[in-house]
Amino acid sequence: MAPGDSVLDDRVAIATPEGVELELTLAGLGSRAIAGGIDLAIKGLLIGLLALALLATGVLGVTLLIPVIAIVLLGYDIAFETLAQGRTPGKRMAGLRVVREGGGPVDISSSAIRNVVRLVDGLPLSYAPTIVSIAVTRRNQRPGDLVAGTLVVRERLAATTVERADQGPDLEEVGWDVSAVDGHQMAMVRSFLARRDGLRPAARERLAEQLAAGLRPRVGGADEDDAESFLELLDSEKARRGG
Repeated sequence: MAPGDSVLDDRVAIATPEGVELELTLAGLGSRAIAGGIDLAIKGLLIGLLALALLATGVLGVTLLIPVIAIVLLGYDIAFETLAQGRTPGKRMAGLRVVREGGGPVDISSSAIRNVVRLVDGLPLSYAPTIVSIAVTRRNQRPGDLVAGTLVVRERLAATTVERADQGPDLEEVGWDVSAVDGHQMAMVRSFLARRDGLRPAARERLAEQLAAGLRPRVGGADEDDAESFLELLDSEKARRGG
């Protein structure tokens, strides 16, 4: 747990279109500060290297310096959040992810909005609005999240991933192509696997079949007919690939 996060994690339950209640654990101020600090350090390094290169070119480089700094400060977050399933390098290291309020993956428009607002409520104001907003809002949202309709959540692997360490095929030998399964879909799978023992048998079977039916077409080489076994192996393969 990151310093500054609550001992009791804030959780939010979201009803998805697939009929599954997705439980997300909201990121606290401490873990978000760690992720932001890492990303800020990386952006500072990029800006420093680019500044040296531009200044070496003379007057033209000096002219381009401010636009390049703006592009790095804004484009870094947007690029990683939209292309890496809501995770900048700092968020990945802190175990965080940006998602939309409905639990879906962040898109380029919502990422752009939340990060444009960051240019105002972040460094220029010493992150004071960010700190206050995360502390007082029900879903730990900073101003950019409120405007863009996004959440920052903690990654959570289902306990079944650890429990299966000595069960089933070796993770290196599954060999499925799981690249088409996105973070939102895996969050639903892991939420089901974590909660299935508390479900009634009929509901458990129905949800497993529903999830498996929707995901099988996205998984190349899947040869497991049993719905729960398919979901378990999908979880293992995504975890092995860092997804």
